[in-house]
Amino acid sequence: MEKTIEDPPTSAVLLDRCHFSQVIFNSVEKFYVPGGDITCYYTFAEHFIPRRKDWIGIFRVGWKTTREYYTFMWVALPSDINNKSAKQQEVQFKAYYLPKDDEYYQFCYVDQDGVVRGASIPFQFRPESEEDILVVTTKGKVEEIEQHNEELCKENQELKDSCASLQKQNSSMQAELQRKQEELETLQSINKKLEQKVKEQKTCWETELLQLKEHNQKVSSENEKMGIRVDQLQAQLSTQEKEMEKLVQGDQDKAEQLEHLKKENDQLFFSLTEQREQQKKLQQIVEDMKQKETTAAKKQQELMDENFDLSRRLSENKIICDVLQREKERMERENDLLKKENSRLLSYMGLDFDSLPCQVPTSDQGGAGQNPGLVYGNPYSGIQESSAPSLLSIKKCFTCKSDFADEICDHTLEQQQMQTLCLNCPICDKTFPAREKQIFKDHVFCHSL
Repeated sequence: MEKTIEDPPTSAVLLDRCHFSQVIFNSVEKFYVPGGDITCYYTFAEHFIPRRKDWIGIFRVGWKTTREYYTFMWVALPSDINNKSAKQQEVQFKAYYLPKDDEYYQFCYVDQDGVVRGASIPFQFRPESEEDILVVTTKGKVEEIEQHNEELCKENQELKDSCASLQKQNSSMQAELQRKQEELETLQSINKKLEQKVKEQKTCWETELLQLKEHNQKVSSENEKMGIRVDQLQAQLSTQEKEMEKLVQGDQDKAEQLEHLKKENDQLFFSLTEQREQQKKLQQIVEDMKQKETTAAKKQQELMDENFDLSRRLSENKIICDVLQREKERMERENDLLKKENSRLLSYMGLDFDSLPCQVPTSDQGGAGQNPGLVYGNPYSGIQESSAPSLLSIKKCFTCKSDFADEICDHTLEQQQMQTLCLNCPICDKTFPAREKQIFKDHVFCHSL
């Protein structure tokens, strides 16, 4: 493949943008025998004008872009380009650069813009069949052909490797070109923006130039005024020079005073150095005191927090103690009522509550032994023995008015169980469930704040 000069111009033009009717290929065979040169014949259309960079390539059938050529040859320009008569042109492809497989190929005419102007019918590279031709050769000729064929195969493999490498380079160059084009577009957009900025800056500079001209005129007028002012200042300067001479004399006197003051200053500096050392010591003492104060403040804060916690716990204990005291007083009142009710019932039964323990039998002896004041014994001792325990054990609830023989009635027992399951605030009578004990304590503590 003759690529020693340069590669042909190609493009990524799609098939629908090609013009296949402007170059017509003639006398294209159905197949060509491998190992021989082939000649491609073609004719230009009436209005088509060939150019110097046009070329004819051999493409495998199914190609998509003009970059997929297998080999190519440059087109020779006709001697008379302006001649309107259709004259057949030709170009010869060397056998060394032709395909070695039996795939279908076709000739394509590509102009210097990379656009396809004509395409031939498909053809193959394959030997003639035995039915078509009979070849008679000698054994030495066969060996020579086989050796030549092996050399061609090796050369073909090298060319394929070179082609693959070139295709990779072409792909990378295309990617690089695409990137360069994108960079060019970016630079063009940046250039437009910069031109716009330059125009704006130029307008701004022109405005500033006018302002500077106006300012320059003002400065010129002010310079004239300053010249007059300079003359006045020079007159004042001569007067001040005379005064300066007087001041110089006075300055010499002050220089002597300054020497005396320097000596005093040295003494004061020495004294100040001693005071600074004492001040550093005092600062160190102050820092130690601050650290101690910080430590004391932390301890004080911890004690205050502990005191606050103890105060809160004390308030809670006081509240709980008040609640228990009220409960105790209520139980004492209920006990007094129960005692009165018991006394009333005993008096109703004809028994004295104070003498009742003496009348209760303590053994299984007879009536005479139980009450020595009666000769024949107490006639009601049997009744008392059977009824006293029942009278002592029977009680009446003041709330539900029902009798009960145990220590506490069912109604009171239910209330105590409800009280154990609920917590009542002694101040606002708000009820909390027993599982919310901490909330109850916090609520009671809030009343003490």
